[in-house]
Amino acid sequence: MQIKVSSANLEKQSADALVFGLYEGEKKLSAELAALDKKLGGVMAQSVAFGRLSGKLCEYEAFHAPAGISAGLIVVLGLGKKDDLTSEKLRRAFGAVCRALRKSKAALIASQLLGEGASLSASERAQALAEGAYLGLYTFRRHITKKPDYAEITCVMLMCDASDVSIVNAGIETGRIMAEAAILARDMANEPSNFMYPADIAAVAKDIAKKHKLEITVMDKEEMAALGMHAALSVAQGSAQSPKFIIMSYKGKSTASVDLALIGKGITFDSGGISLKPSDGMGDMKGDMAGAASVIAAISAIAQLKPKLNVSAVVAAVENMPSSTAYKPGDVVQAMNGKTIEVISTDAEGRLTLADAVAYVNAKIKAKHIVDVATLTGACIVALGHVASAVLTNNQALADRVLAAGKKTGELSWQLPMFDEYKEQNKSDVADLKNVGGRPAGTITAAMFVGEFAENTPWVHMDIAGVNQSDKEHGYITKGATGIPVRTLVTLAQDMALR
Repeated sequence: MQIKVSSANLEKQSADALVFGLYEGEKKLSAELAALDKKLGGVMAQSVAFGRLSGKLCEYEAFHAPAGISAGLIVVLGLGKKDDLTSEKLRRAFGAVCRALRKSKAALIASQLLGEGASLSASERAQALAEGAYLGLYTFRRHITKKPDYAEITCVMLMCDASDVSIVNAGIETGRIMAEAAILARDMANEPSNFMYPADIAAVAKDIAKKHKLEITVMDKEEMAALGMHAALSVAQGSAQSPKFIIMSYKGKSTASVDLALIGKGITFDSGGISLKPSDGMGDMKGDMAGAASVIAAISAIAQLKPKLNVSAVVAAVENMPSSTAYKPGDVVQAMNGKTIEVISTDAEGRLTLADAVAYVNAKIKAKHIVDVATLTGACIVALGHVASAVLTNNQALADRVLAAGKKTGELSWQLPMFDEYKEQNKSDVADLKNVGGRPAGTITAAMFVGEFAENTPWVHMDIAGVNQSDKEHGYITKGATGIPVRTLVTLAQDMALR
């Protein structure tokens, strides 16, 4: 699909559907809509008067175009209250209406640069509309042989003033890069696990690195062992699939120091190991590498947007399986930094891989800031449902930046406490730490465990267990993997480059 810009009159566009916006509470149609409505015999004004067309966010009504109009449908899309319009609301509304129009077999859509009069620039509106269209129309059909019963939308034309064409184009390009990165993460997390082994994650990373001229290192089991990554390797030892440790590097400035390290949990399938998960819903554990997908996708967008900072993306990719060689509850393993860990549950494996990844970043990359992203705990879903990621930190300034980036992109997050008192739950009688601190405050104690390996480096942990997948379509979110928090991570990097 292409998104193009035109300064021509929307009414005169040859398209399958013309999209106009209506704010909630507006009882009068705009001059442009009123002129069309006159040709329709006043049906749109009547719909507004009767309350069918209310302008509420994401609500829409489609009318068959009158004679003399080359388009097939005229669609009026609710944008909510003008004073409350945000990029996220615009993104949601346009994503939803694009998906609805695809079902109506529209292939070419022409739309106003929606959001006029609200407190958003033309560039911001264009970016939001582009992201909404790309993300809202996303499908994962790689393994479906039957053709869909709809035609894909091939082009969205955004209409704007001639003086705004260049900035609208810039907004569209940023939106495309952001959306395609999120789509990459969706694709990776939606893949069945037999198509996304650790070696496959490494292959995707290599392709991204080659395409965007990133430095990349992929280490195998022997190299990980030489570095002392026995926590991550213990998780991998029950699987026939060889682990991979991936480091991708973007250089946006000439200094050697790394400003930001993004670490993603890369469990390509989590059976629970010897602490076997129930079979019901286990198939969803193909998405336990959504954190890894997020950081690989984020650095791909960062490389294209070129902020002036240095960023690394790090992934320990392993598969957690039960077998005669699998690690066991009661085992003691040693992480790269020398800390010993008592294994309470082999289903708390992600934090073991993160321990070595964070330790590696501290010892070898020496990043100034660390953000790790993980589908880490079911407790996070209990705490925050499927609305927000959990944010936990040892540095409030960095957490504030992550929270602000999430708010800006519409990928909501909420901070949980990191009081020292919670550390008591992770104490072991036979090792430095245990990998499970019990059911109470499960998200917090899991983060406290990972934080032990961040030491004094400013660090934020994002638990995305509740938001990495959706079981329904809403706005620009489609069923399956969501691609959250790719856009948050990219926006964070852009923000850090400006300060």
